Amino acid sequence: QVQLVESGGGLVQAGVSLRLSCAASGRAVGNFPMAWFRQAPGKEREFVAAIRSGGTTNYADSVKGRFTISRDTAKNTMYLQMNSLKPEDTAVYYCAAGTPGTNYISMYARSDRAYSYWGQGTQLAVSS
Repeated sequence: QVQLVESGGGLVQAGVSLRLSCAASGRAVGNFPMAWFRQAPGKEREFVAAIRSGGTTNYADSVKGRFTISRDTAKNTMYLQMNSLKPEDTAVYYCAAGTPGTNYISMYARSDRAYSYWGQGTQLAVSS
């Protein structure tokens, strides 16, 4: 089993940068496809960014150019560097891991059905 724990959220002002972390335990996740999703109040969970085991990345249009997803295999941790934060980025951010040894096509990687393991989420609030 894989356990995922997100951290790094908080209350920030618009325009600043913040980095979220997703620490995995129970198993090395270096060969897992992984992703970040978010859920704003009153809205459905939405895709933010995904990363393949080989490092190929995939972003939602709303965060492209501002957010960067990365992973550190040695630390068994995934990150989401968020720059130029906007109030509309306010949400609970979840990290997720999919089927090991699998490279998802871009469209599938954007679906939460592709991921079996989920963290509990970390709250981000961006004030204007």
